[in-house]
Amino acid sequence: MSTDLTTFFHDYLEKQPLFLNKKALQTNYTPSTIPHRVDQINTIASMLAPILRGEKPSNLFIYGKTGTGKTLVTQYVASQVSHVAQERNVPVQVVYLNCKLKRVADTEYRIIAQLAKEFGQDIPATGLPTDEVYKLFLKHLDQDKRLIVLILDEIDQLVKKAGDEILYNFTRINSVLKNAELSVIGISNDLLFMDNIDPRVKSSLNEEELVFPPYNAIQIQDILRQRSNIAFRENILQDGVIEKCAAYAAREHGDARRALELLRVSGELAERKNQQLITIEHIDEAEDKIERDKVLEIVHTQPKQFQLTLLSIFLVKEVSETKPLFTGDVYEIYKDLSQKINLKPLTQRRVSDIIAELDMLGIINAKVISKGRYGRTREIRLAIPISTVPLIKQALQEGLNL
Repeated sequence: MSTDLTTFFHDYLEKQPLFLNKKALQTNYTPSTIPHRVDQINTIASMLAPILRGEKPSNLFIYGKTGTGKTLVTQYVASQVSHVAQERNVPVQVVYLNCKLKRVADTEYRIIAQLAKEFGQDIPATGLPTDEVYKLFLKHLDQDKRLIVLILDEIDQLVKKAGDEILYNFTRINSVLKNAELSVIGISNDLLFMDNIDPRVKSSLNEEELVFPPYNAIQIQDILRQRSNIAFRENILQDGVIEKCAAYAAREHGDARRALELLRVSGELAERKNQQLITIEHIDEAEDKIERDKVLEIVHTQPKQFQLTLLSIFLVKEVSETKPLFTGDVYEIYKDLSQKINLKPLTQRRVSDIIAELDMLGIINAKVISKGRYGRTREIRLAIPISTVPLIKQALQEGLNL
């Protein structure tokens, strides 16, 4: 049975939209000014400035939590440098690569093939020896005299997938090149990322470091006001909406990206309901939706053992709503569920590791506590809104055929 939606779409188009420019609330939007990051902008600018005199800048590694403006500021400064270089006919090329993207940076071969593509050299995604791919890449790279800035976002993900040898190879590239020179800017959410790198690789990088601090609630409010003035029509935000968004984001370690997403989703929810005012209730609804969507995405992409552990936590929580949960309680339920779906159960220690991973993903809080001579355990609390649990639980049960 088909439904004629012509009238619905015509009515939709006749309504005055809440949004003027929704892109202003998206992560890939670069504003003309970036609040509360002047020091970081100036630092990166001073480090890249020598490139305008034909000098290779130092390698730079930038650290900070998610949503602290690392990528935004780096791309902003890089674009400004590129603009001036173009004006003065200085051969500068900036290449940006997000290492978290699958099929781009999951192996050393693939990232070199992708980089070659960025420089106009097509290399097959598979099929050649890695050494051969390097030779083709370097030959093409060295065709022209130029200074190259390679921005590797989420560089810790690259090293996690492909190993730290690739960083060492990047540092050795300049000794092979005769015309071009390469500088690397690495961006990472993991402040301890370099601690796990081979000392030989770390020494060869000879990098400088810059740490981005989290935004506080007042700073996030400033960012939201700046972007909302661009994104929305006038007078559609209820008093307190900006403050509520900022409070949620400040709780998430000063994540401005999260605050902007909250505001955007709130606007979308209000628009779907044909409401002309974005209220605090829309913010709360958007928070639940974002949390639910985030966890559902994780649930669908994780192995069955991971899904089973999370479901076990939800089931234990149902029985003891007010009491804290411990690893042992979860493990007993986990073993029973494993038998039901004919899955070989992991050891309690491995399940404890999965619980730690869930903690890192922000789905639960798992605090290690000592039980004296009985060893250590994890005290587990949910870190997601209770209202999101039923839908996630249902998705887990369906995925596990329970």
